[in-house]
Amino acid sequence: MTIAEVLKDAVLRLAAAGLKEAQKDARLLLSFAVGRPKEFLFAHPEYELSEAEKNSFDDAVRRRESHEPVQYITGRTEFYGLEFTVSPAVLIPRPETEILVENAVDQLRGKAAPRICEVGVGSGCISIAMLSELPAAAVIAVDLSPDALDIARRNAERHNVLDRLDLRLSDVFDSVAEDSLDAVVSNPPYISLDEIAGLDSEVRDFEPKIALTDGADGLVVIRKIVEDSYHKLAAGGVLFMEIGHCQSESVRTLLSPEKWFDVRLFTDLQSIPRVLRAFRL
Repeated sequence: MTIAEVLKDAVLRLAAAGLKEAQKDARLLLSFAVGRPKEFLFAHPEYELSEAEKNSFDDAVRRRESHEPVQYITGRTEFYGLEFTVSPAVLIPRPETEILVENAVDQLRGKAAPRICEVGVGSGCISIAMLSELPAAAVIAVDLSPDALDIARRNAERHNVLDRLDLRLSDVFDSVAEDSLDAVVSNPPYISLDEIAGLDSEVRDFEPKIALTDGADGLVVIRKIVEDSYHKLAAGGVLFMEIGHCQSESVRTLLSPEKWFDVRLFTDLQSIPRVLRAFRL
């Protein structure tokens, strides 16, 4: 079968499964299955797939029909202009998290050799994107999941920053003795247990629960990060943290004016407060 024929069939199958971007998904999966860029698919609709390529594509489409995310099927995604390996052990990086990276990098760019700690490294996308922009920076990155740390290590090697990324198995700062840090950054599990059932099935059924929710009100890990960051940051050090769509006021109340100053919230493309910034007194 040709590219044109298998694409037509796949789009029909994915649309029937209720997927809104059936054509886009089909092209991404076919590009993955044949090991060619998307441009090749447009330029060569007459290309005939080998048996192995067709079987690989059929398997990918079948997985997508069950609403498994494309990124887990292909094992890769893009974030901040970089390609990352992903697996069901880590969250799929999202565009709104780039807001955290952009603002943290802008804040730290003037530092000679910034020392940073990331809580909940996952795929490593935040730390690696920051290290790629800050060539003199060093990051301690922690996570509760050994599998996530393995993915982060592979991505750091791929982007040649592993020598500046210290990966540690840790519950928040339990394995971090260092203090006087210039920055703490985190995309913590901020979805409340009550909200989990209402999530899109692609998130709820496939992404790691430990990275999505604290199993309570969505503020358990956030509270700990805020409290412990005060003791880890140097005076004037900065905390950047992604938060949930309705958490801005709750999180603000955690930041005592006796400990924090110049608190600001950055909004995402939907004008939702998404990233918190606060400086330690």
